[in-house]
Amino acid sequence: MPPAPPLPSVTVVLDRHDDVLHTHTALAAHHPPSGRITLHPGPGTTSETGLAHDLLAALGKPPLLPGRFPGGRQPAWEAATAWLTALPVTRLTVLRAHRLTTRRTMRLLQLQARTGIHLTLVCHRPHLPAALHQALRTADYSVTADIEAARRHYYGTPIAEPPPADEPAAPASRWLTLPALERLVSYDSPRPCADLCTPPPIAWRHRPPPAPLTAHTAQRVAQRLHTATAHPRLAAALAAALFTGASLQQLATARPSDYDDAAATLALHDRARYTDGCAAYPVPPWAGIFLRAAACFTRLLSGDNQELLATPGDREHLLRMAETARLRPPQPPTARHKGPVGGVEWDWRERQEAERYEAIPARRARPSQR
Repeated sequence: MPPAPPLPSVTVVLDRHDDVLHTHTALAAHHPPSGRITLHPGPGTTSETGLAHDLLAALGKPPLLPGRFPGGRQPAWEAATAWLTALPVTRLTVLRAHRLTTRRTMRLLQLQARTGIHLTLVCHRPHLPAALHQALRTADYSVTADIEAARRHYYGTPIAEPPPADEPAAPASRWLTLPALERLVSYDSPRPCADLCTPPPIAWRHRPPPAPLTAHTAQRVAQRLHTATAHPRLAAALAAALFTGASLQQLATARPSDYDDAAATLALHDRARYTDGCAAYPVPPWAGIFLRAAACFTRLLSGDNQELLATPGDREHLLRMAETARLRPPQPPTARHKGPVGGVEWDWRERQEAERYEAIPARRARPSQR
């Protein structure tokens, strides 16, 4: 592998008189689609986890991760690191850096070391506080008090023009009905391969491939997934279901090594051939960000031997996240809807098939001849 590029130097901006111009300039630079994040920690942020939650919120995500985690500790920093690794974000500006403790500053330096992001710390004081100075002792950093130099760090070089105000996003109140989700809660039960397995490309012999999303629908789906959860594995599982048509049980067979970012493929396993056997599925460009984030998140938490995507134990959280994003499979006619009014029936296809199989013996039965 080629050597990793050197980390950019950390920039410390001294806003000697707590000038509102520094704060407004840094906040105006915040534009994630252009690769720039400005983090303005809340006044009540006093913990390391709280700072990670603020960072997830700056990325446009709900700060809390659903599910249970070892030791009761939310892996918020791992999630933030995974998203910054996967998203095209290159610059992070942190306001009110003079309030950071040594440990929280070290967290930011570790984040920079793992992601290679350009980190700018804005200290609204004439001198570095002791905690910040201690944390920076082992870092390569430079200090500036010039507003134009600071602007260049907030925006990058050359300075981009401040983007026009974003149009307010259309409310994601309308459901997107996606046939590829019909098998998400299927009752099949494939298991991961115990031995090394290099699956061939999917051949679609036993079922038709899910229809590819149009560019417009893919954009809407990606936007909804980004804002519905901060959990990389939940978002990636739903994205994978849309281009594989696989069940949650089969999605859970994937490990980080089953995702090949360079080849843009995801391998799922099915030795018993409940559906198409072990196979590699092409990953559409819109879904790559979610798979990259999930792979990074899983490796940070537990290495290559754990599930890449959501597991059957995450089913409730996955379905609730999909409903938050207003994504669902085709629904039964109103007269046959069995759940609460307005609720999503995820097992409608499975019930249809079960009823069809139960009706076969009745159709084959013949009245007795006397």
